[in-house]
Amino acid sequence: MFTGIVTDVGTVIEAEQRGDLRLRIRTGYDPASIDLGASICCSGVCLTVVDKGDDWFAVDLSTETQSRTAPELWKQGSELNLERSLRVGDELGGHFVTGHVDCTGNVVGVCPEGGSTRIGVSVPSERAPMVAPKGSIALDGVSLTVNEVRAAEDGTMHFSVNIIPHTAEQTTFANISAGQQLNVEFDVLARYIDRMVAQRAH
Repeated sequence: MFTGIVTDVGTVIEAEQRGDLRLRIRTGYDPASIDLGASICCSGVCLTVVDKGDDWFAVDLSTETQSRTAPELWKQGSELNLERSLRVGDELGGHFVTGHVDCTGNVVGVCPEGGSTRIGVSVPSERAPMVAPKGSIALDGVSLTVNEVRAAEDGTMHFSVNIIPHTAEQTTFANISAGQQLNVEFDVLARYIDRMVAQRAH
């Protein structure tokens, strides 16, 4: 379990396909504090540490994980939002994030708004029931608040979020651009409610 509050930005220094995809990620985390088998959220995906070195840790991505997430994230040189797993007693600064990606979203627009940056994201229309204005959502592992939601002419659903300067500086969102794919995780409560409503409809 995570909170969507990024504590480091890591860099993929090696990506090797060996059955699963093995990533070696450079990090500012103290390697002595990283246990093998520990969970680290990497741009919204909960991954297990399988190896580590002086300034890096390694994780394996299954074919299933690769098929459900933004592919550009898993290449050498890519930057990843990192968060260690939540411990009992830690401050819950964002919202409960599981690290299980629901779908990918496409950035359809980026524009300044006051001192912040407004980002528009499109997701498949069938996901619309799980997005609500002023509700929580995780994009590439970052806990954000939805501003507005609307149906788009192309049949997708668009929503917007605002990135304040502090969030941009502490995450990969400082360089976000239109056309980029993001890992999207909807609020866990919305998942269960959507499931219950669907079951009752049958």
